[in-house]
Amino acid sequence: MSEINPRSGQTRSTNASLDLSAAELHELSSQVTQLVTEYFSAVPGLPVFPNTWGGKTTAEIGASLPLAGEPLETLLNDCRLIIENSRHNGHPRFFGYVASPANAPAAFADLIASALNTNLTSWRSGPAGTEIERTVINWLASLIGYSMNDLPAHGLLTSGGSMANMTALLMAHRAKSPDAAAKGLWNSAPMTIYASDQIHMSIPKAADMIGVGRAQVRLIPSDNRLRMQVGLLRETIASDLENGLKPFCVVGSAGTVNTGAVDPLDEIADVAHEFELWFHIDGAYGALAALDETKRPLFRGLARADSVSLDPHKWLYVPIDAGCLLFRDEARARAAFAFEGADYIKVHEQNETEAFAFWNYGPELSRRFRALKIWVTLRYYGAQRIARTISEDNLVAAYLAEQVKAARDFELLAAPELSICCFRYVTPGLAETELDQLNTRVMNAVQRGGRAYLSNATIQGKFALRACITNFRTTRADIDETLEIIREAAKGLS
Repeated sequence: MSEINPRSGQTRSTNASLDLSAAELHELSSQVTQLVTEYFSAVPGLPVFPNTWGGKTTAEIGASLPLAGEPLETLLNDCRLIIENSRHNGHPRFFGYVASPANAPAAFADLIASALNTNLTSWRSGPAGTEIERTVINWLASLIGYSMNDLPAHGLLTSGGSMANMTALLMAHRAKSPDAAAKGLWNSAPMTIYASDQIHMSIPKAADMIGVGRAQVRLIPSDNRLRMQVGLLRETIASDLENGLKPFCVVGSAGTVNTGAVDPLDEIADVAHEFELWFHIDGAYGALAALDETKRPLFRGLARADSVSLDPHKWLYVPIDAGCLLFRDEARARAAFAFEGADYIKVHEQNETEAFAFWNYGPELSRRFRALKIWVTLRYYGAQRIARTISEDNLVAAYLAEQVKAARDFELLAAPELSICCFRYVTPGLAETELDQLNTRVMNAVQRGGRAYLSNATIQGKFALRACITNFRTTRADIDETLEIIREAAKGLS
């Protein structure tokens, strides 16, 4: 059965099948493509944060479950309203959090992956997709210097850094406590994890989820560059051993989310080796900065890690979700996750490639084809162009720091090590608490103003305006304009 769409004049199927006619497919694809193309062109001119409030979107669009299909025109108009009420990561003056714009080729690659709708549980489930993901894993390892001739890298794509970090910590726990699976996580000696006091929240959260407990994450004080103090790390581990605890993992940061500080990875690797601990690196934000030749010395020791997390959806400019976990020891990873009890997913193939299953290396069974957008991005632009873009982000952050230091009404609180700059607006005569309050109000005013977007961090007890630059659209002119926007906001509050 079919009916004529009164708005478009197109024939529309009304039977039980969800297949579309050739005409319907053409109309759908052309109009959606036009909408996406318009959006990519319009992003720089849109408000970074919309003039919206809680409930506005559903009030405009409605929230009633449709019992009958609606015209495509209505749907697209509502999609435009969703765009209007969204925060735009792709805006050149969006500096909040660690959120990059999606590059156009990757966005269209995601459409291909969604249309294919392959479930990458294993090679048998998605032959081509599995091979592409394993190729992408090798590429990512190579890009950050984790792929070495005598130390091959293995891995899998995840929803993001939090899932990658949790997966790594469970691998580490099982590797250092082989009987945990049989006895249970709570029946062994208290086990401890070590990380800097600047570590991402996903590490203590992961410790909680795997049963170790947040209290068993030892936070090592950072130095004046906000990097882990390795001497204190060694002392803390030795003390815990004397007190009957069982250290099993140390986590280093390859770019903290607060300031972008990179821990002394090579020195931490020495300590991990000395005490026979699993060495994990949280590089969700910063690991891909190893593509910037001027920053490579910061990442010395990264190749010595047992596992590394990184997020292509942060600094490879691909759409969410696209996290990654790399690891060295395939056998130990498999020991943590392999499960032979489900007959319906039992692999009968004998060929090594065809017998491969991602479920043996992580917690997910159903998995999206995340690799295609990364594969398309690297093939379309090439690694060298991506490297230049990352390098430019770092240079723009350095430019922001220079402008802040040169200004009387700003104070630099943390110099950029990568592409994050933390600073504050200052007014003579104000106490520290008053400066914190002023900058909190300034940040809120800037965010709601829609012309720029900053987040915040606490740097040695001080409230900081935080600008994270992982955006191929951001220029030095955007930095200059943002500083003026901050000044205007501050004056508007007086």
